[in-house]
Amino acid sequence: MPTVPSAEPTADAVDVTALLERGRTLATPVLKAAVDRLASPMDTVAAYHFGWIDAEGRPSDADGGKAVRPALALISAQAAGAEPETGVPGAVAVELVHNFSLLHDDLMDGDEQRRHRDTVWKVHGPAQAILVGDALFALANEILLELGTAEAGRATRRLTTATRKLIDGQAQDISYEHRERVTVEECLEMEGNKTGALLACAVSIGAVLGGADDRTADVLEKYGHHLGLAFQAVDDLLGIWGDPVATGKQTWSDLRQRKKSLPVVAALAAGGPASEQLGELLAADAKSNDFESFSEEEFAARAALIEEAGGRRWTAEEARRQHAVALDALDEVEMDQRVREQLTALADFVVVRKR
Repeated sequence: MPTVPSAEPTADAVDVTALLERGRTLATPVLKAAVDRLASPMDTVAAYHFGWIDAEGRPSDADGGKAVRPALALISAQAAGAEPETGVPGAVAVELVHNFSLLHDDLMDGDEQRRHRDTVWKVHGPAQAILVGDALFALANEILLELGTAEAGRATRRLTTATRKLIDGQAQDISYEHRERVTVEECLEMEGNKTGALLACAVSIGAVLGGADDRTADVLEKYGHHLGLAFQAVDDLLGIWGDPVATGKQTWSDLRQRKKSLPVVAALAAGGPASEQLGELLAADAKSNDFESFSEEEFAARAALIEEAGGRRWTAEEARRQHAVALDALDEVEMDQRVREQLTALADFVVVRKR
């Protein structure tokens, strides 16, 4: 994967795995308690989605995701001078919203696999995927508001705004699948909504719960927004060229769904023979009735044209650029140096991951 980590040496001493595990360890019990509030069978369906049980209801230790957002919420609290545990309700709320979006996205996109397992709609049906997604969104707000503090109210406002932007981004993503051309600017706006908004919320919500003022929270959101764009740029690379063993998705997964992701959009905007040939193929694809029967070679040919036109290289460079902008934002507020190093290390992790 042609992504490059930050050149900052300070992040080398930070154990990112430990940060992710801390977020998972502190958030998971509260997350499980929240899911237990759901009526049957939604509680079981949600537990399957989170990887706590298998399709037969037996305990499972399936991959529950990277846990980047919970880790950021806990560090966010520390950025405000509070204990990391202060950010746990925010971490859980953000994780609930994130998984609400995954349940609905999998259904809308027709994805049959997530984290190397059948998706919820595939196992339990579309109705349960919709209902459980809705329930997780409601739980997210409940978890915050039941704290009963002014800070909880501020945190909830940020979460609901981020959720609305996330839904805006998903709507844009779907609409772009039916258009022959999408500009790079439109694609970045969509990805800023779909991915950047919730990551921005994750990295500010703990600080808000810890008593940070709006300026501090806004700067942390700026870091999170650009980190989200870097995160999505890497996701777009993985969506075409990622190893299915690592990603848990099909080969050429984004091409199969006709997604106008950054590599595709950048390649179409580049001009030149490869760009023109790609545009002709994708225009024909949009009118095809047998797209589902395309061979691996046909998808590979489209991926090769995207790379030849420069879409892969441009997206990797954009990931690095957004990564740099995110780190620059941290200079706008005072925070403990160790917290700054942790945020830098997590940003580095985002642009070099393989899944």
